[in-house]
Amino acid sequence: MDAATGREKSEALILVADDVEANVELLVDQLETLGFRTVTAHDGPSAIAACLEHRPDLVILDVSMPVGDLGGDDRDAGFEVCRRLKRDSRTARIPVIFVTALSETADRVRAIEAGGDDFLAKPHHRLVLNARVRALLKLKGATDALEESLRRLRELQKVRDDLMKMIVHDLKTPLASILATMEMLRDGDFGALAQPQARALSDAEGKAEDLLGLIEDLLEVARIEEQAITLNPEPIAPPALLAEIVYDWSLRFQQEGATCATECADDAPVFQADKVLLKRVVSNLVQNAITHSAGPVHLVLTARADAGGILFTIGDNGPGIPAEYQDIIFRKFERVRTPNAPRVRSSGLGLTFCRLAVESHGGRIWVKSADGEGSTFYVQLPVEPRVPSREGAARA
Repeated sequence: MDAATGREKSEALILVADDVEANVELLVDQLETLGFRTVTAHDGPSAIAACLEHRPDLVILDVSMPVGDLGGDDRDAGFEVCRRLKRDSRTARIPVIFVTALSETADRVRAIEAGGDDFLAKPHHRLVLNARVRALLKLKGATDALEESLRRLRELQKVRDDLMKMIVHDLKTPLASILATMEMLRDGDFGALAQPQARALSDAEGKAEDLLGLIEDLLEVARIEEQAITLNPEPIAPPALLAEIVYDWSLRFQQEGATCATECADDAPVFQADKVLLKRVVSNLVQNAITHSAGPVHLVLTARADAGGILFTIGDNGPGIPAEYQDIIFRKFERVRTPNAPRVRSSGLGLTFCRLAVESHGGRIWVKSADGEGSTFYVQLPVEPRVPSREGAARA
């Protein structure tokens, strides 16, 4: 409690920068009467130095004051100080109020362009100053709290991802040994098996293979997210690629009663891509169409030229994807539950892998669908891979 004013002292520290001592004394007196702590500066360089030393919660700047070694005109020193504060990550989030005798619209525009958060013309009213300062401090407090929450969330995400990768790596070695032992059993290395034993072993081996595939998906997604994957681009002719995919899936189509048609436009260009990754992308989409349909499904695979290079589509007449799920299905571990689709085991990684693999080429993937009316996935790729920036990968 301040004995003179009877007010609670605020934790907020405010820097007042003005070369006229009377103006500084007036602002300091008003701010301290309102319960704020203050620190002062009298020119451009000392204002920046005070910000770096004291890290105030808010800065009140006069526009005209000695510019010192900052360069420029004394009449614009406040603008230059503000620009430098906003460019420095240590001071960028400190709110800045310009207090000046200048009142032209052009001066207000320059204050905004310099990064100023508010503008008060001299002479100012104490209550207006109080309202502006408290509003900006409240906004800064909310922004700081949001930044801290985001930082903690990122730390938790990193801990979770590191733990997942450690567990996945630890699982892979013993699982490979289990599969090797099962293969020796199936081959009769430990003696002949009766039919029921062979059937049970084959079923267990299939489940173990599924688990190994999930582990490989987890590792692949982690590698792509960290941009640790190396693309091996090669020339790919779209008709040959589609024919190869259909051939690879022909036996599965026959077993599931599924049908598949291909359409390749004459203008579909030969393009450069990592063929192994691209085939896995299309295969994941084909796999989804088959496993998420209650009955035999019909697929249509197409390729045509596009403004961005080449566009593939993978369409089916399955149960479709409700509109509210069409954005989230490409996120890790997200799965869709619809009444028309059968319940299937899914890691929620297949479409995440597709998105990351496509984006690693500089392309994009999206879906158009309606519940009960089938789905069409679009894979757009450049003619030559364009490695996305780290900033773009982080936003994705």
